[in-house]
Amino acid sequence: MKLSVGIFFGGFFAALGVLLFLVAFGTDYWLLATEIGTCSEAPDESVGGEKATFHHEGLFWRCWFSGNVGDNNASMWKFWYTNQSPSKNCTHAYLSPFPLLRDEHNSTSYDSAIIYRGFWTVLMLLGVLTVVVASFLIICAAPFASHILYKAGGGFFVIAGVLFSLVVVMYVIWVQAMADLENYTQMKKMDCPDFAVYVRYGWSFMLAPIGVFFSLLAGMLFLLVGRAIYLHSD
Repeated sequence: MKLSVGIFFGGFFAALGVLLFLVAFGTDYWLLATEIGTCSEAPDESVGGEKATFHHEGLFWRCWFSGNVGDNNASMWKFWYTNQSPSKNCTHAYLSPFPLLRDEHNSTSYDSAIIYRGFWTVLMLLGVLTVVVASFLIICAAPFASHILYKAGGGFFVIAGVLFSLVVVMYVIWVQAMADLENYTQMKKMDCPDFAVYVRYGWSFMLAPIGVFFSLLAGMLFLLVGRAIYLHSD
């Protein structure tokens, strides 16, 4: 009975972790940035609210669009997700590898950013492959049939959780190291005194650590199930 409960919750947490990974890596809201202010002196630019440019990006795509927003946060979040501009532009993240700030004149930094993004892409693909192998092993380990398969599947889920956690950590380091927002803001203020930029992590980013937690939890449960089956088989 205890083994059945452990297998059920292990499978449930594993499926939940995989689902969260798919949603997190398949959406483009890891990083949200809002640039408020305009360099134009046209009097009608400010009608309807502040002029803003919105950026949102994931591991593979980066998009941006412009619009006017109100002063309260509720209207800004509504504008982000339910009322986006039809003139939204998107590009592959590799074509714009820096978060918000692009140093197009520094080829060394540009190449370094491309290589860095390549590392986390490889880690993510290895994590996906590891999750697929782990799921296959658990499915093949029919109820109580093989403690080796349960241990192997659990181990692969733990490895996948570690790989995905490295992707999250690398993304945070990349944002903090590459996004020189202070210099970017000062440069913009030379022409636009009222310029301001706000950066925050998005909901796609928040889902990834939760998926890591469930993947690790599922892996440990399957390891315990495999050990229990081994002890009962003696």
